[in-house]
Amino acid sequence: MAKDHGPQIKDDEQYESLREEGMSKEKPARIANTERETAARRGGKSPKYEAWTKDALYDRAKEIDIEGRSKMSKGELIDALRNH
Repeated sequence: MAKDHGPQIKDDEQYESLREEGMSKEKPARIANTERETAARRGGKSPKYEAWTKDALYDRAKEIDIEGRSKMSKGELIDALRNH
């Protein structure tokens, strides 16, 4: 039985599963609070990060406040964005 994380988390089981995979608290909360069918319909519309320019990756990293982004290579930016 999944632990109750209060009213701020809609899907406690999914939240715990994502946390066990090593994710921070913020991203699993966003995922767990999205209806699964809605999220499935939304996916796959953006090109893969490898197709983005380094400047576009940097701008996205800046939007979500990834620290150390100014010193990161394109590969490091991709890694940081995927694991945020």
